[in-house]
Amino acid sequence: MTQAVTQECARTVEAIARKAGDLALSHFHELSSVPVEAKGHLDLVTAADQEVEVFVTRALTDAFPDDGVFGEEGAAHEGRSGRTWVIDPIDGTFNFVRGGDQWAVSIGLYEGGRPVFGVIHVPVRAQTLVGGAGFASTLNGQEMEQRRGMKAAQAACGVGFHPVIPVDLRLNTLRFILEEAQMSFRCCGSATLSMIEIAQGQVDGYLGTGESTWDLMAAIPILEQIGIGCTVDWTQIDLTDKLRFACGTPEFLEAISPIVPYGTALRLD
Repeated sequence: MTQAVTQECARTVEAIARKAGDLALSHFHELSSVPVEAKGHLDLVTAADQEVEVFVTRALTDAFPDDGVFGEEGAAHEGRSGRTWVIDPIDGTFNFVRGGDQWAVSIGLYEGGRPVFGVIHVPVRAQTLVGGAGFASTLNGQEMEQRRGMKAAQAACGVGFHPVIPVDLRLNTLRFILEEAQMSFRCCGSATLSMIEIAQGQVDGYLGTGESTWDLMAAIPILEQIGIGCTVDWTQIDLTDKLRFACGTPEFLEAISPIVPYGTALRLD
C-alpha cells in the first residue's frame, strides 16, 4: 500500500530541487572550468552532476530518513519505508556541457512498484513542475491543462536514443515515425525536457530507446495527472533497467503501438 505524499512533503522536495538547480547553475555559469568525464561515447558526466546528486541525496535523507534514495551517479541509500526517491541530478548533461538550456533536475518517488510523485526543476528556463497521485500537476504553481487528441496534419513526436543504441534500431524507429505514423520528430537530448514538451502541447508524445528509470521517474506521475499515458509495465521493471517506451496522449500511443505497445522491453540482440 502506498503512503500519501503530503503537501508539506511536496514543498520540501520542491525546495530541494530548486536549491539543487541553483547549485547546478553555479557550475553552468563557469562551464570552462567544469571537469567533464565520458561514461561512454557521447555519454558524459560532470562534477556538477556528482555534486548535485550528493546534495540532493543528503537533503532527502535528512528530510525523509526512513526512505531510500537511488541516483544516476551512484547514490544508493537503503530505506525502511518502502519508498525510494529516484534522482537524475542533471538530465541533459550533454546539453549542459554545450551551454544549452535543455537540462533539468529531476526527483521522482517510486513506491508500490511504480512512480507516484515527481518534481522537475529547469533552472535556465525558471520552470518547476510538481505533481503525482493526489496532486494536481502544476507548472510554476499554475495548474496544467489536460492533454488529449492529436491533429494528423500537425502530429509531432519527441525521440531519444541512448548512445549505445544501434544505428539500425534508430533508423527503423525514425522510419516508422516518418513513413507509417506520418509525424514530424524532435530530438532535444533530454527525456525530461521532451516530456515537458508533451505537457505543454508542443508535441503529442515521446518515444525513448535506452532511457533509464531516473530519466522518467519524476515526469510520469506529473503527466499522468493531465491525461498522458505511458507504455512502461512497471511490474516488469527493475530500477537499473534500460527502457524502450512511449509516452503521450491516448491518440499518440495508439499511433505508435505497432512498434511500442504497452509492456515493450528493450532488446538489443
